[in-house]
Amino acid sequence: MIEIELDGKKVEVQEGSMVMHAADKAGTYIPHFCYHKKLSIAANCRMCLVDIEKAPKPMPACATPVTQGMIVRTKSEKALKAQQGVMEFLLINHPLDCPICDQGGECQLQDLAVGYGASTSRYNEEKRVVFHKDVGPLISMEEMSRCIHCTRCVRFGQEVAGKMELGMIHRGEHSEITTVAGDTVDSELSGNMIDLCPVGALTSKPFRYSARTWELSRRKSVSPHDSTGANLIVQVKANRVMRVVPLENEAVNECWLADRDRFSYESLNSDDRLTQPMIKQNGEWQATDWTTALEYVARALDGVRQQHGVRAIGALGSAHSTVEELHLLNKLVRGIGSPNVDYRLRHADFTAPDGVRWLGTSIASLSDLQRVLVVGSFLRKDHPLFAARLRHAARKGAKVHSLHAVADDWYMPMASSIAVAPSAWVQTLAEIAAAVAAEKGATAPVSANVTDAARAVAASLLSGERRAVLLGNAAAQHPQASALLSLANWIGEQTGASVGYLTEAANTVGAQLVGALPGEGGLNAQQMLSGELKACILLNVEPAFDAANPALAVRALQGADCVIAMTPFKNAALDVADVLLPVSPFSETSGTFVNAEGRVQSFHGVVKPLGETRPAWKVLRVLGNLLQLDGFSHETSEEVRAEALGDLSTVPARLSNRCSAPIKPAASGSGLERISDVMIYGADSLVRRATSLQLTRDARPPVASLSSDLWAQLGLNGTAAVRVSQGEAIAVMTAQLDPTLAANVVRVPAGHPATAGMGPMFGPITVEKA
Repeated sequence: MIEIELDGKKVEVQEGSMVMHAADKAGTYIPHFCYHKKLSIAANCRMCLVDIEKAPKPMPACATPVTQGMIVRTKSEKALKAQQGVMEFLLINHPLDCPICDQGGECQLQDLAVGYGASTSRYNEEKRVVFHKDVGPLISMEEMSRCIHCTRCVRFGQEVAGKMELGMIHRGEHSEITTVAGDTVDSELSGNMIDLCPVGALTSKPFRYSARTWELSRRKSVSPHDSTGANLIVQVKANRVMRVVPLENEAVNECWLADRDRFSYESLNSDDRLTQPMIKQNGEWQATDWTTALEYVARALDGVRQQHGVRAIGALGSAHSTVEELHLLNKLVRGIGSPNVDYRLRHADFTAPDGVRWLGTSIASLSDLQRVLVVGSFLRKDHPLFAARLRHAARKGAKVHSLHAVADDWYMPMASSIAVAPSAWVQTLAEIAAAVAAEKGATAPVSANVTDAARAVAASLLSGERRAVLLGNAAAQHPQASALLSLANWIGEQTGASVGYLTEAANTVGAQLVGALPGEGGLNAQQMLSGELKACILLNVEPAFDAANPALAVRALQGADCVIAMTPFKNAALDVADVLLPVSPFSETSGTFVNAEGRVQSFHGVVKPLGETRPAWKVLRVLGNLLQLDGFSHETSEEVRAEALGDLSTVPARLSNRCSAPIKPAASGSGLERISDVMIYGADSLVRRATSLQLTRDARPPVASLSSDLWAQLGLNGTAAVRVSQGEAIAVMTAQLDPTLAANVVRVPAGHPATAGMGPMFGPITVEKA
């Protein structure tokens, strides 16, 4: 530790720290623009000039290392005069258009100009003009004349998002921030550039000109999308969500948000919102009141129970639903007498879990890992903020390995990427286990040849200190998911690595904790969606997009006697439902999500329910009373949470990735196999209806990606079309060459209308030239 004197106070800081870090520790504010605690030091703006004893001129606090006994003055005449000079320089070319600037009221330049700016300018020449750029539907670069060249946006792209999409061209007063080649900014984390911009140069295109910051109420919430459980500040005006920004939480999302967390709020006010109950009569949808709709549902469920028995009734709940909603859905179906409840709509392996599947370590620890093996994950798109943490680890020297059917660019240095067909994942993981066994002199869990690629991964996992084996969404949805977990556990035991799932949705861990799984002899999601039910309750589920085999799921539900869809949106289940009940999205209800690390996070509704919409837990409570079931007298969501989770201190003890499933590699087939990624802006009902997100590059219609061998075999070139078929399902799609795909694999995305008629996410597939 080094001790310095800062404004007359003694401060101890780590060797190698900058004066700015010492000031942060002492609680002393030094004005700055380009410095940010999460980004590298650029020392561009010079606003943080301070007076250091024995230094001939003021020095930038962000880029001056501390030395033993250093004396720093941040408020001396020398420091203040330097800071005022920099401010005058920054304002020379600034347009001074605060009254019409979207950043007005939350602008760093505006705030600091009050304290360090002069009332008049000595500069009388014409100010420079920088033309606007169109970088996509999320970020507005309409007023780039305001830019002060702090380069925060550039450094964020390089260091956090992993790709330099913005850069600075020219020199001096001709400098400007641009995409250089006129491209769009397509990162799944791009919205953070808006937060980082200290002036009004980068603003939110969806929010632009819609409200002033002082008109907005700020309310805390939790993201309903992926398993990070990102903390949000939801900004509201006139009972309408206007903007979403991050609530800083170092243990969860740091100070970042994924774009779907930030911009999906547009769907909350979309025209597709369902605002009153509807019943289908003689093939026509009729709006009705809650009493009529719920009595209709109760009679329908009672009728199916009497005619077909309780086992003909089931429920499917999305893991984007809250703990309270899933608990009461489970309790309702069990109360009727049926064991048929499941949340695993996209899964293909339904082996009963030994415990609650989770990350296996803390989210924060991902940033400090030294060795990582990621199995079956479209990491950047499935878990953008987890990818950012692993990227941070890789920048510090961590060795990251992937086992998948494709070697996607994760925007980080990769130690190795093994691409094999999904049916070979178990065999390949067994080879890594065999290599570990050979290194340690242990007995491998299953015999397998040791390849050079497997040996390299094994040697890496046996070196270093902090290690993890992480199973992604595709590994969880894999037909041999339990075998993959068993092998991962064995490797973890031998190497000292933690083992866990990245987990698919905001409340995947919560769904397991409340037991939203089939009871003894109960049907799993695949069986329920194969036509074995006569009555089905859907909670926040869109069968055409959320099921592993959407075509089969839609046919099965259309053949049921009664389907009750509890959804915030009209079009979610119009083609399969008999009753639509308008339930609140996360912004209009209180509830709880449990993220990948098992962190229980509760939140309140930030706006009143729209129209006749009601929180799903209240709808389920009333339905339980109408069916004359016991235990449906809850007054608040807190009561439901207490019943669902019990003592929260016991939650960590319930988390376990143990697996006793047998390990049996699949027989390798000779034909083509499908691998499916769920498109980032098609993963849940909210992002599918967020207008701006649907205009991004990631939301473009899906293409069929083919390996180099298949591309050559079909004789394709340029922009070609192919006919893709699975069983009776056929789709004509644009083909795309992907040299990183395994030789016998075809990548066809899921979660999009263009592929909603296709078959399962894994399995045989046929491709021919259209």
